[in-house]
Amino acid sequence: MTTIRFLAHRWPTWLALALAVATFADGLPPTAFLAALLVVMPLCYLAFGAARGELGDRRALTVQTAGLVAFCAWAAAVLLLDGRTALYVVAAGWFAHALWDLSHHLTGRVVPRAWSEWCGVVDASGALAIVLLV
Repeated sequence: MTTIRFLAHRWPTWLALALAVATFADGLPPTAFLAALLVVMPLCYLAFGAARGELGDRRALTVQTAGLVAFCAWAAAVLLLDGRTALYVVAAGWFAHALWDLSHHLTGRVVPRAWSEWCGVVDASGALAIVLLV
């Protein structure tokens, strides 16, 4: 694969990096906003899974629902904390979601692979930006 084809094939990564830079270029967004995204992320996975007919399997629906519950609990914990601790916990949550994205990317299930790649890069680079900006 030529370099240009490789770079073009990774368009979700480039788009994700651009979004991460734009989001954190002016510093950290409010902690509550960062925590809210921990809830939005798994909701997107449920929406994609439902639209793609991937949640008809009881196991897939259970896993996705458990992910939603876990990330909602993580977001709630962030809101109960203050200052730097809250930011480190939200960064850990974003990194955990990047791992969630990776597992979906490797299996090719529930969401399109381009989405899991894009979301994983946003999450991992966002987690890194949070830690570096704290």
